[in-house]
Amino acid sequence: MTATTDGSTGAATPPATTASAPLHLSPEASEAHEATARATRRAVDFLLDRQSDEGWWKGDLATNVTMDAEDLLLRQFLGIRDEATTQAAALFIRGEQQEDGTWNTFYGGPGDLSATIEGYVALRLAGDSPEAPHMRKASAFVRARGGVARARVFTRIWLALFGWWKWEDLPEMPPELMFFPKWAPLNIYDFGCWARQTIVPLTVVCAQRPVRPAPFALEELHTDPADPNPAQPAPPVASWDNVFHKLDKMLHGYRKVAPRRVREAAMRAAATWIVERQENDGCWGGIQPPAVYSIIALHLLGYDLDHPVLRAGLESLDRFAVWREDGARMIEACQSPVWDTCLATVALADAGVPADHPQMIRAADWMLAEQIVRPGDWVVRRPDLPPGGWAFEFHNDNYPDIDDTAEVVLALRRVAHPDATRVDKAVRRAVDWNAGMQSKNGAWGAFDADNTSPFPNRLPFSDFGEVIDPPSADVTAHVVEMLAEEGLAHHPRTRRGIEWLLENQETNGSWFGRWGVNYVYGTGAVVPALVAAGIPAAHPAIRRSVSWLGQVQNEDGGWGEDLRSYQDTAWHGRGHSTASQTAWALLALLAAGERDSEQVRRGIAYLVETQTEDGTWDEPWFTGTGFPWDFTINYHLYRQVFPVTALGRYLNGTGPGEN
Repeated sequence: MTATTDGSTGAATPPATTASAPLHLSPEASEAHEATARATRRAVDFLLDRQSDEGWWKGDLATNVTMDAEDLLLRQFLGIRDEATTQAAALFIRGEQQEDGTWNTFYGGPGDLSATIEGYVALRLAGDSPEAPHMRKASAFVRARGGVARARVFTRIWLALFGWWKWEDLPEMPPELMFFPKWAPLNIYDFGCWARQTIVPLTVVCAQRPVRPAPFALEELHTDPADPNPAQPAPPVASWDNVFHKLDKMLHGYRKVAPRRVREAAMRAAATWIVERQENDGCWGGIQPPAVYSIIALHLLGYDLDHPVLRAGLESLDRFAVWREDGARMIEACQSPVWDTCLATVALADAGVPADHPQMIRAADWMLAEQIVRPGDWVVRRPDLPPGGWAFEFHNDNYPDIDDTAEVVLALRRVAHPDATRVDKAVRRAVDWNAGMQSKNGAWGAFDADNTSPFPNRLPFSDFGEVIDPPSADVTAHVVEMLAEEGLAHHPRTRRGIEWLLENQETNGSWFGRWGVNYVYGTGAVVPALVAAGIPAAHPAIRRSVSWLGQVQNEDGGWGEDLRSYQDTAWHGRGHSTASQTAWALLALLAAGERDSEQVRRGIAYLVETQTEDGTWDEPWFTGTGFPWDFTINYHLYRQVFPVTALGRYLNGTGPGEN
C-alpha cells in the first residue's frame, strides 16, 4: 500500500490500457500520441494510488480564511478555544494573507473586505499585535473600504457576538419564520437548502442577541471609532430593495412587541427542526457553516457542551480540519467524497482501466452503500416521490444532490460489478428520483425542485451569496446525459430538459456554469449531454459552442476562466489556463466531433506539457463555485479527474459522440 496526500492508501495497480498509435500517423504525430498515452498512464496511476481502502476518493476542498476565522470565533464564544488550535489556524491564516495585507476569496483575486476583517480578528485572537506591519496593512485596507460598517451581514453578526457591533444595527430575521406555512412567501423552504440550514439557527441567535465579553477592542477597524455603527444609506424609493428595507424596519418594530410565548414557541420549533436534521456523524448538512450556527443556537437554548447533540456537533467540526505538514490547520467548508469518487470512476473507466478492476469494484461498492433511501427536505415539493439519490458528502441524508446522483449513475454503469442486479436496482431508484426532481420549466436545480422564489434574495439579511436553488445548465446537462445513457433520450422529461438547454444557450455559444467556473464549465457539461441525447454535432447550437471555445482558447493551448466572469463579461472564458478547465473544453470539443481539430491537438498538448513528474497538475486557481463570485472553491481533485477523463476520451473514444 502507498500513502496518499490525505492519509488514505491505495493499492498498486497495473497501468491503464490506452489505445496504441494508429499506423497512418506521421512520426511527429505518432510521438505526440505516445506522449499523450504516457501522460495518461501517469495520471491514472496517480489517481488509483489515492483511493482509500474503503473505496472512495476525496481531495482537499479549499475556500477562504473565513472558515478558519469563524472556527476560532466559535471556540472563543463557547469558551473552548485552546492555544494549540489557535496557533495552527493562525499559521494557515497568515500564510493566506496577500502582500497588500488583505485576504481574498480566490487565488489571484482582489482583497475582500469581510474576509480581511475576519482574518484580522482571528489573528488578534492568536495574539498578533495590531501594530505589527501585516496587521497595520490589513486594518488600513478595512478602513479605506468603509470599515466594519460595509462588511457583509454575517461578518457583523460574528462581531456582534462579542460586542464589536450592535445587534440592533443588523437586519432582523425572526424565529417566527418557523410558523410560516409551506405555501407562504419567505417560508423556510423558499430558501435553498444551504441557506435554510443556516438561517433557521440564526433566527434563534438573532432573537437572543447574545454578547460575550470581547477579549480586545477593534477601534482600528472603524472609520470613525466614536461612531462605529453608522447608518446604512437608504435604497432608492422606487425599488424592491426599499420594500424589503421597510419590511426589515417593521420586523425590528415587531421584535419589541412580539408575544413572549409565541417567540419562545418559535425558538423551540427551530431547535426541534435543527436537532431532527443533525446527521449521524454529528454535523448538519455535511457543511461547516450550518453546523457552527446550529451549535451556537442550541447552546443559547440551554444545551450544554456535554449534551450528546452538541458533543457530536463539536466532534464533527474537527473532521473538517486539514492538518498540513508545516503544522498549519485549514478548515474545509465541506467535504466531497461522493462527488470525487463518481468523477474518479468515470475518469478511470474512460482512460481504459478495466471495468472489472478491483479498485473500480471497490469504488462501486462504496457508492452503492451511500445511496440515500429515506426522505429529506426535498419531499416538501415532491411528497410522493420515492427516495433514491446520493449526497455530496460522507453524511448528508437530508439533502441528496441531483447533480451527484446523475454522475453516480454514470459511474456505476462504467463498472462491471459482480452483482448486476444490485446495481440495476440502485440505478432504477436513482433515475426515478432524479427524473421526479425536474422543475416546472423542464430543468433541474441542485437539491430542490422549483426553488425559485424571487423574495429570499431580496432580504437585507441575505447578502452572503445565492440563497435559492434555481435550475442551472450544468446540473440539467448531467441529468440529461444520465437519462440518455439509460436509454431515455426520447422520454418526455429528457426532451424538456434538452429544450431548456437549447433555449438557455448564451448568444456567444456558451452556457452559464452555476457550480463550476463558469462558461467553460457550463459548456463542457452541456455539449456532451446534448450529443449523448442525440443532438447531432452539426446542430447550430453545437457549432456555436465549438466556435466560442475556439475563440477563447489561450495561446498556450489551454483554457481558463477567472471568477470575475461572474461579474464582468470581459472575463467570460478568459483567465490563466488550468488543467481542469482545459479538460472541460476538450470534453465539449471531443463530443462535438472535433477530435482531429487544431484546438483539440493544442489542448491535449497543453495537458501533456504541463503535467508534473508525479502525474498530476499544479492548479492554484479556483475552478469550483459555491455561490457565483461570493463563495468559490478549489477542489484539489479536479486537476486530476477531469484531465484523466479528457485524455482518456481522446485516446480511446469513450465519451458521447466518440463511440
